[in-house]
Amino acid sequence: MSITAMLEPIAGNGEPVTLPAQEWLQGRTLYGGASALIAYTAAIRAFPDLPPLRSAQVAFVAPVGADVTPRAEIIRQGRNVTQVRVDLLVDGKPGLTSFWLFGAAREPNGVHRAPPVSPAPVPFEDAEPMMVGKGPAFIQHQFEIRRAEPSGGHEEAVPVMRRWVRLKNDDGLDPVSRSVLLGDVNAPSAIRVMERPGPLSSMNWAINILDPEARTREGWWLAETASDHADAGYSSERLRLWNADGQLVMVGQQAVAVFG
Repeated sequence: MSITAMLEPIAGNGEPVTLPAQEWLQGRTLYGGASALIAYTAAIRAFPDLPPLRSAQVAFVAPVGADVTPRAEIIRQGRNVTQVRVDLLVDGKPGLTSFWLFGAAREPNGVHRAPPVSPAPVPFEDAEPMMVGKGPAFIQHQFEIRRAEPSGGHEEAVPVMRRWVRLKNDDGLDPVSRSVLLGDVNAPSAIRVMERPGPLSSMNWAINILDPEARTREGWWLAETASDHADAGYSSERLRLWNADGQLVMVGQQAVAVFG
């Protein structure tokens, strides 16, 4: 089941929908990138004349399954920027709540572009396949994943995890939707410092879209998570997404619950 087929029932009119989401589940909830993409899709289908997405804040409140009611409303619409709130209701209560900031391009007053990725990753052509036949259904059936760094990671001041990721069924997603879907695909890097086996769960997610028209080669993107601080059962994580040429296209941050 491709992601576009899963999104097809979303009309943006606030009506409840049943999504063909079985292959996108992670336990009893949807993979975070997929549930965020449902909310984004509800926003752009409810208000089709929005400018490009620039930023978003997503709170994963409760498990979101196949039966959801996406509700989108414009909070404020200015000359250049429109802010949209989207709730995914489950049994009448928010399972996900989110704010999406859309902004028209303006004449820049100064330009500073992010430097290329460093250290350079293992090229995706030479990278070792990972998670083959392992992990939740969405990893096994929807993504190809390859190791983008030596086993155990680079010598970094904080735990870092980098992976090449590619959708197996990328049938027409727009660039922003693809970035939202891929941006949360890595496991939190706090897993590298865990002393005992246990689950991890994303609690929220904030992203900035640097390139709403991002493109790459052969479908491959470089995803990174980095744990800045982990203690008391939580980790503060940074997320970044580059294209295959090392150009940064999205940055993010999230709080992660660490169990076990």
